[in-house]
Formats: sequence, C-alpha cells, structure tokens
Amino acid sequence: MAKRPRKVDQENGTEDAPNLSRGELVHVKLRDAIRAGRFAPGQRVRETEVAKWLDVSRTPVREAFRRLQADGLLVFEPWRGVVVAELDQQQMIELYAMRKVLEGTAAGLAARHAADSQIAMLEDLVEQTDAVTATDELAELNRHFHQSIYAAAHNRYLLKALNALRDSMALLPSTTYALSERQGPAQDEHREILAAIKSRDAAKAETTARKHIDGAERARLKVISQMSRKHKDTEL
Repeated sequence: MAKRPRKVDQENGTEDAPNLSRGELVHVKLRDAIRAGRFAPGQRVRETEVAKWLDVSRTPVREAFRRLQADGLLVFEPWRGVVVAELDQQQMIELYAMRKVLEGTAAGLAARHAADSQIAMLEDLVEQTDAVTATDELAELNRHFHQSIYAAAHNRYLLKALNALRDSMALLPSTTYALSERQGPAQDEHREILAAIKSRDAAKAETTARKHIDGAERARLKVISQMSRKHKDTEL
C-alpha cells in the first residue's frame, strides 16, 4: 500500500500527527518542546523521562534522540549523557547573519503575497503586544508575529529554511525581551514592518526586517553578556 503523503502545517512547519510513526511523533514532540524552552540549552534529557512524559517505550525515544542529534539539537556528552545543545558566541553571530537574510526575504515576499486576512492577523498581534508587559508573553507574541510573516511569504522552501533556523534559535538562552529597553523599540520595529507589508512595499519590508534583526542581535549579545557576569558572580 502506498504511504500517504505527509501534510505540513504551513505556519509552524510541523507534520500532522496521524501521518507520523511513533518515533517520528516523539521527534516532533521533543523538538517542539526544545523550541518552546521546556528543555533548556545545556539541560540533560533522559530517555526514561521522555518515555514517561509521552507514554511510549524507550525505542521510539532512542530513534528521536538520534534524529535530534543529527539535527544538531541534542548532543552526547561523556559522563552526562544526552543534553540540549548550546551555541557559542561565534555560532550565534553566524545564526543572526542568516536570520537577517531569511527574515528580510520573508518580509519582502509577504509584502507581495500576504492575504488580507494574514495582514489582519499581524495587526492583531501588534495590538495584543501593546497590552502585554510580561516577558514570557511578549516573547511568545513575538514568535507568533515572525511565524505569521513566514506563512504570509507563501514560499515553502523559505519556510523550511526558516524553521531550521528556528530550531537553532531555540538553543540560545533567555530572550531579548528580558531587556526592558528592547521591548519598546522591538514593538516599534514590528509596526514598521507591518506598515511596509500592508502598503505592499517589498523593498521597505525587507529593509525594516533586516534592521529589526540587527537590533535583536545587539540585544541578544547584551543578554548573554549579563548572564555571563551573573554566572561569574555566583562562582565567587
């Protein structure tokens, strides 16, 4: 019997559960948990705990671990076992360089191809963000805003690349919204990107999106620097 083709969520890049084997389902669930921060960079991930959490045997968990190691999300460390991967500063800089290219392209394509309903969704997300002050809520709305732009670009190959990038972003500690001085400028930049998309100005949408990622990179470096200083202070 021919295998049914897998359906993919065009916004999140995830596959529908009915089409997945047990090992594939564990892979998706665990990957999404890492994306959401349930498992933090550097944290140990135990087979037995994942099997209990997802109510499966250890065999599909081992399969998922192998796939996530191949994806670069998990690594094996002697004496510790399997842990969530961490990125060093050079890797982070390389990641943001790619993010500028891909997110700029996505915003430009969204200006050309976004449906009116998708623009309305972006407007709603900006309005929701105006009413929120909690860091975790701001970070979640920020993720939805960017993912909505990815979907509005209507390019499956770009979406695939952005979702791979999103996996790597999950390996960075904390969020740029941990900096109170970043929250206002980030929201202003979202408004600028939205305005360019709404006016169908592809060049401006791409430029403003790249500028937004530049600001996010500077904020990320500052967050990591602050975390490093705090860690050193606790060791004294």
